Amino acid sequence: MDKELLGYLFLVIITLAAAFILSTVTQRIMRYYIKRSVLRIKANPTQFSFIKNSVSFVIYAVAIVIIFIKIPALNSIGKAIFAGAGILAAIIGFAAQKTFSNVISGIFILLFKPFSVGDTVETGTGHRGIVEEITLSHIVLRDYENRRIVVPNSVISDETIVNSSIYDERIKKHIEFGISYDSDIDLAIKIIREEAERHPLTLDRRTQEEIDSDCPVVKVRLIELGDYDIKLRAYVWASNNDDAFEIKCSLLKSVKRRFDESGIEIPYPYQNVIVRKDAPS
Repeated sequence: MDKELLGYLFLVIITLAAAFILSTVTQRIMRYYIKRSVLRIKANPTQFSFIKNSVSFVIYAVAIVIIFIKIPALNSIGKAIFAGAGILAAIIGFAAQKTFSNVISGIFILLFKPFSVGDTVETGTGHRGIVEEITLSHIVLRDYENRRIVVPNSVISDETIVNSSIYDERIKKHIEFGISYDSDIDLAIKIIREEAERHPLTLDRRTQEEIDSDCPVVKVRLIELGDYDIKLRAYVWASNNDDAFEIKCSLLKSVKRRFDESGIEIPYPYQNVIVRKDAPS
């Protein structure tokens, strides 16, 4: 057999063997890290299998390109094949750019972990719920009406995310009440504070110094003198977002009842219309 032909055959064998070894090692490394990521985000492992397959495809594709470049007899054939493949790849890439964008964004979400499964989040578009599933193309939120909101990764990566669970689930809930200008402000503050501190889900976040100085568990402040009411805001600590919502609903009801019993008016917008009569001629 011709020495040149033997050299080409040896090149093909060595190149394919190197591609096989590199593909095997890469897949094992990726399988290890993907398994860790799957356990962390509780996702389906099959959603990540195409990543490993794509890596192997790229490695073998590079090996074939090297073979076609190094063997002169295959060079002209390779140029024609790769030219057509380049056009096809450009068409496919343009058609699937959104998909690739979602995949890249999904990888960044896995790496930087702005949220995890079980976190309560709110997106910049106003969608709020619990993260139920994270995939490489989208996330699934379960809202408080038990509906599923599917948000593409490329969209959520461009938005501001409010994560209520990432470090500390406790929430300082702001609950506002409006009273009329004729109402007793001090009495209204006293009623709001009593009802908030009486609620079993309200947390006492006071320091020992604040306890010694008789600082209230719930602070209530006058925050605004509005056009038709005086706005009071209660700062109530809760263990998590769900407890905070329950406290707010209970407080609105109990404070309204106490206000009615104490003669404190909750006003509503109104206008005075003045009708002027023309002076007699």
